[in-house]
Amino acid sequence: MEQNKNTAIVAYLTLIGAIIAIFMNSETKDKFASFHIRQALGIFLTFFALGYPIGYFDNWMVTSSFYLFFFILWLFGFLGALNGEQKVVPLIGNLFQNIFKNL
Repeated sequence: MEQNKNTAIVAYLTLIGAIIAIFMNSETKDKFASFHIRQALGIFLTFFALGYPIGYFDNWMVTSSFYLFFFILWLFGFLGALNGEQKVVPLIGNLFQNIFKNL
């Protein structure tokens, strides 16, 4: 269980960490680690996909709200991995589980 928890935690450490976690979990395919890899990968990819258009808004309230929203999502997932829980990230977590179900 400790190895699976470490893999889940690594998934939340940047996009590269999520990719490393995919390789760490490739042999064992643990459900807990896979769950958090899907959540972390979804958070990072959504952040980058939406971050580019949000960057065109020349308004600090829009951009700071965007960063705060994704930081809260990341923190929710990261704390879940630390505590050994499988809680989906609010609003978009179920979507990540469906999109990345093969990981």
